[in-house]
Amino acid sequence: MDLEEERKDDTLVAYISMEIGLDSNIPTYSGGLGVLSGDTVRSAADLEIPMVGICLCYSAGYFYQLFNERGEQVEKEIQWSFYYEFDKVEKPITVKIEDKDVLVSAWQYNVVGHSGHVLPIYLLTTDVEGNEPWMKKMTGSLYDSTSRWNRIVQEMILGIGGVKLLKSLGYNNIKTYHINEGHGVFATLELHEQFGGDIEKIREHVAFTTHTPVPAGHDRFKDDLVKKVFMDRFPPELRKLGDDNGELNMTYLAMNLSRYRNAVSKKHGEITKKMFPNFEIDYITNGIHLPFWVSAPMKKIYDRMWPNWKANPIIFQNALEIDDLDLFDAHLENKWSLIKYQKAHSWNLLDEELLTIGFARRFATYKRAILIFYDIDRLGRICKDRVQFIFAGKAHPKDIAGKEYIKKIYEAGEYLFDKFGVKVVLMENYGMDLAHLLTSGVDLWLNTPERYREASGTSGMKAALNGVPNFSVQDGWWLEGYKMNPLSGWAIGPDDSNPNDPRISNDWTIDSMAIYDILENDIIPTYLNQSEWIFRQKNAISLVAYFNTHRMIEEYAEKAYKLKRQKPWKFIK
Repeated sequence: MDLEEERKDDTLVAYISMEIGLDSNIPTYSGGLGVLSGDTVRSAADLEIPMVGICLCYSAGYFYQLFNERGEQVEKEIQWSFYYEFDKVEKPITVKIEDKDVLVSAWQYNVVGHSGHVLPIYLLTTDVEGNEPWMKKMTGSLYDSTSRWNRIVQEMILGIGGVKLLKSLGYNNIKTYHINEGHGVFATLELHEQFGGDIEKIREHVAFTTHTPVPAGHDRFKDDLVKKVFMDRFPPELRKLGDDNGELNMTYLAMNLSRYRNAVSKKHGEITKKMFPNFEIDYITNGIHLPFWVSAPMKKIYDRMWPNWKANPIIFQNALEIDDLDLFDAHLENKWSLIKYQKAHSWNLLDEELLTIGFARRFATYKRAILIFYDIDRLGRICKDRVQFIFAGKAHPKDIAGKEYIKKIYEAGEYLFDKFGVKVVLMENYGMDLAHLLTSGVDLWLNTPERYREASGTSGMKAALNGVPNFSVQDGWWLEGYKMNPLSGWAIGPDDSNPNDPRISNDWTIDSMAIYDILENDIIPTYLNQSEWIFRQKNAISLVAYFNTHRMIEEYAEKAYKLKRQKPWKFIK
């Protein structure tokens, strides 16, 4: 048996995700879910988890974002070729869609851990010789928004095609299919075929992670569409397990066919149990892959102080030991790098001396990107000659309200600059490269979602790693992080300990007034006191001792994958 066959025999976990952010320039992600998935597989490779990944190959990606002169989002299709950097799977498999046999092949991308452990990712594609032209476009765009037919077909390719491909490649000992969000749950249909219809055996092999407390985030397909694409091939007993008032609910199907289910933060776990009260649901709070997200100046500090920090993230509990001047210089270098980039990509130039507040998220309306502008004149008076803002993010091409938020940020920036001289910069085409610059180069990370609609969030963790304090509503990970260390940033409103507290009502007036009061009376005075601000930065850094994907993937290995630790890191069955 050669090394490749031995590795396949030893592989016990298949990680199935609609998007995996492997690299900023590889168009296999759109936002938080994909970026988290990329961090997950990087830590899994570092810790030698016996895992293989399944995703789709999107030659047109999500979209390239531009802003016109009115501040409106313009989408351009990406053209990206996988031919020169990836290995092609030689023999395609077939997935039956309607009455057609569609050929599905894959490109292989290897994630290599610190020890040299290889974790292969297979990116499924229908751009295969032998397919009809319309078939070749099935996997072209991430979250193809042209029709629900395209969406369900992509999810069929991901789930059914993913399991079939692994079987064809000789991955014969998979014990856990980790379905990362409901998009991949059609994998259970192929397992139903392989296991001879044994539903209990399917459950024994499936773990499921849900990432959203927002009902719209749970895919549903109308019954006539399901019948159209599957014809008579959807097992009735499985269809019943996914039924939601006559529609197919992918989360119901996943919940019913998994042995282990989890949410991605403590609060999200509570919310998910209320949404799906008939299931046992655990939680594993998200993290970030520290070596991937650390900036070069901060890495120099960590390498010098704690040579083993990459493998031992708990060492960040000692962040108060960092030298003040070293931290000041490192952050200043990061801030200059961000502003240098910004100056080359914007007409409105930022000032290195001012407190720079960053907001970079997907522009879904529940994230309330425009909350900071609620009383724009008061904001202008507070920030004049002291504070500036930088925004980035994409709105889904069909999210009209999200696009309107982008335009409102642009208009608010013009008003603030004209009346108060306060600068608001809106950066185009937010991706992982820009995220590196923003999460390390701003002075303060702002996050203002409606409470209990943020499953976790991870951008604030990346900011903390690079010595940037958070200023956030207590939801998702920050609800845990702020309780863990209140000196690591500032909380907008109370925690969830008193659900009757009117301040947690998501009232825009209450929340915006809290933002302005804290900004004016706490944050700006602290920023102007260098030693106090550096103390806050160190406390922010200490959070990543817990909020990292090494800790996270260890929890998955033990709880979801049923693996045992083999010292120092390796996990086995």
